Amino acid sequence: MRSLLKARRKWREARMFAAAMASPATPILAQIIPIRRCNLACTYCNEYDKNSLPVPTFEMLSRIDKLCEFRTGIITFSGGEPTLHPDLDQLIRRARDGGAIVTVITNGYLLTPARIKRLNAAGLDYLQISIDNVQPDDVSKKSLKVLDRKLQWLAQYADFDVTINSVLGNDIRQPEDAFQIATRARELGFTSTVGVLHDGLGQLKALNPAATSVYERIKNLGTGLFSFAHHDGFQSNIVHALPNQWHCPAGGRFLYICEDGLVHYCSQQRGHPAIPLADYTVEDILREGAKPKACAPFCTISCVHQTAMLDRFRTEPRETLNGIISRRQQRDPNWHPPASIRLLENMFLKDSRTRDLFGALALRLFRVKQ
Repeated sequence: MRSLLKARRKWREARMFAAAMASPATPILAQIIPIRRCNLACTYCNEYDKNSLPVPTFEMLSRIDKLCEFRTGIITFSGGEPTLHPDLDQLIRRARDGGAIVTVITNGYLLTPARIKRLNAAGLDYLQISIDNVQPDDVSKKSLKVLDRKLQWLAQYADFDVTINSVLGNDIRQPEDAFQIATRARELGFTSTVGVLHDGLGQLKALNPAATSVYERIKNLGTGLFSFAHHDGFQSNIVHALPNQWHCPAGGRFLYICEDGLVHYCSQQRGHPAIPLADYTVEDILREGAKPKACAPFCTISCVHQTAMLDRFRTEPRETLNGIISRRQQRDPNWHPPASIRLLENMFLKDSRTRDLFGALALRLFRVKQ
């Protein structure tokens, strides 16, 4: 059953990729906040409060419908703590019915076998949990000790894919915990990633030598070809306190919708452009997505980076794919591209006539309108 669901999910992801390549006015990823309140109080986090009520369900459904009208590829429910919203299952189902791939970012505290099965029934595609340490401390209670039983339940019951994100930064007292968390995630069959803490504006806080060493150990665990966080430049530059030269597509290909229904660039740049989603237009998507952002060189918001990589694939497919393949081959000279990558090579690295033919066939296959 899980294998069939995973195959269907991969098909839908391929369709999302084709839609993203077909139009620059299609948001690739939108993060939406159903509740700002959180049941924890991690000292480094600026994305929660302790008293906000859930956004009324009818308002959330209207916002989800608007995102689906834009043909948004991925809708992520974040917070605060999204599992505190009483109708989260209904919101997930609405986004799935609208054609989106659906993700939830949670601290995991409220997960039980029954709750996981409800998420299965709602059609959740992905769930992400950040675990900050092995033992809870006064910085964060999101510890492996507290959450390991939840992880075991996810491994046993979840039909959706699970990613465990470990965290590095100077506020984390035991950086070696991140490696233990990443190892445990892989033991349970989950994807593991590592994030770098940012300041209140989403800007880089350089890692100390101990944390940098742990990052390199996690990187050496190995990741997939398109693991943007580890191997496509951005995260490596962040770890070494170097700026990245890239175009941030926030406000266009990436949208952040706060609990008040306003569109912002991201969770750390709230207030720009602060236009109500109900009034947002394709013209807004194109205009805001094209604007340079002064915060981009030292940004650590990986979901925006990943969106930018996909968008760059649309405008510069040859350069982007060549870069990904060459970096992988530099790490592993014996690596040979799998069938999926050979297909992309035929689509994008051959002559333009071949690329156009493959592109037209892909759009017809996935029933994507240009």
